[in-house]
Amino acid sequence: MCEGKNRLIILRMNQKYYSILIDSTDVLQINVENSDTENYLGDIYLGKVKNIVKNINAAFVEISPGMMCYLALSKQEQPIYSNGIQKKGVQAGDEIIVQVDKENIKTKAPSVTCNFNLTGKYVVLTYGKSHIGISAKIKSEKERQRLKNAIAPFVTEQYGFVVRTNSEGISDDLLLRELMFLKKRYERIISQGIHFTRFSLIEKGLPGFLCDIRDNNDKNLDAIITDDKEIFQDVRQYLLDYQEEDVNKLRFYEDTMISLRKLYSLDTKIEKALQKKVWLKSGGYIVIEPTEALTVIDVNTGKAVHGKKNEQETFFKINMESANEIAKQLRLRNISGIIIIDFIDMKSEEKKTLIMTKLKELFAKDPVKTVLVDMTQLNLVEVTRKKVRKPLWEQLNGRNE
Repeated sequence: MCEGKNRLIILRMNQKYYSILIDSTDVLQINVENSDTENYLGDIYLGKVKNIVKNINAAFVEISPGMMCYLALSKQEQPIYSNGIQKKGVQAGDEIIVQVDKENIKTKAPSVTCNFNLTGKYVVLTYGKSHIGISAKIKSEKERQRLKNAIAPFVTEQYGFVVRTNSEGISDDLLLRELMFLKKRYERIISQGIHFTRFSLIEKGLPGFLCDIRDNNDKNLDAIITDDKEIFQDVRQYLLDYQEEDVNKLRFYEDTMISLRKLYSLDTKIEKALQKKVWLKSGGYIVIEPTEALTVIDVNTGKAVHGKKNEQETFFKINMESANEIAKQLRLRNISGIIIIDFIDMKSEEKKTLIMTKLKELFAKDPVKTVLVDMTQLNLVEVTRKKVRKPLWEQLNGRNE
C-alpha cells in the first residue's frame, strides 16, 4: 500500500466502474458508473428545442431521439444556434448547442445549459461569462493576482475563466499550456458544432473516473491504482495527453495472491457507505434518511449518555463529533440538494454557535459547493449541496439499506 497521501483506486466490478478515493485511514469519496450504458454528463450536443414552458421560464431540449433535457431560460443564457443564426430568444424548433450539466436524478430529467463549461485541471473556460473567477480556497492575494494577470489576456467577450484550487503554485507555462488547449477546444466546438445535424454529439464528456483524476488536487494525490488493463491504458493515455506531470503516479496492481478489492476491503467499505445508521466513537450515532424532496440526518445519543453526569457537555461532544461525520458522509455518499440536520438539543447558544462554525469550516473543504444556510427556531440546521452526480445509493441501482 501507498502510505501518507490519498490514493485513487479505479476498478471494474459487475459491469460498473468504481472510482474510490482513500486516505491513510478512511474512504473519502466513491463514484460509480455503468460501464455498459451511456453517461451524458459533460456531453455537448446540437439539440432541438421541443417546447417552451413559460410559467417556469424553461424549455425542454431533445439531445437524441426521445432523450429530453431541462433548460432554464435565464437572462444569462447565450444560445449558439445552428448555422450561426443570430436570434433574440429561444423558440420551439430551434437547434442550439447545449451541454449536459446535471445527470437525471430520481424522476427528474437531465438538465442542460447553453453556457457550457470546458473544464481543465487548473482552469475552467466559461462560455457566456466574460470574467475571471478565482477559487476562494486560494487565500494568498499575491498568488490570486499572479493567476489573474496570467489569464487576463485570454479573456474575450464570449468567454472567461474560473481558476481552480489546483492552480495554486503552478508555473505560468503549465497554466498557459492549458489555457491554449481550452481555447482550441472552444473554437473547434463553435466552428464545427453550428454545421452539425441535429442530435449530433459535438464533444463527449470524460468518463467519471477520469473526471475524478482531473478534479483531485495534485498536492494530496499520491497514487492512481487499477488492476484493469483497459482502465490502465485509458488513464495512461489521458495523463500523457493532459496531465503529463502525473504519469508517474499511475500504478498497475497485479498481485495474484490478493485482489485489489480485497486488499482495500472495498466491498465492506461500499456496504458501510450505504447503511442508514452510522455509529460514532462516542457511542452516539447518526441516521441518514434520503427522501424524494430532501435528506434528513438525525443525531442520537445512543450509548453515549449512560452514567454521564454533565449531560449538556456530553450532548455538545456528540454534536461536534457528528458534525465531522456528517461532512464526511455528504461527500462519501454524494448527498446533494436540501439537507436537514437534527442535532441533539443544547441549551447553550454559545455551543450552538460553535457547532455552526465547525460545520462552516468543514463544508469549505468539500470539493462540491456546500452551503450552511441557517439554524431554525426548532434547532434544525439547513444545508444545501450542489447537485451534479447521482447520490451513491442511486448510482448503485437504488440500493439504500
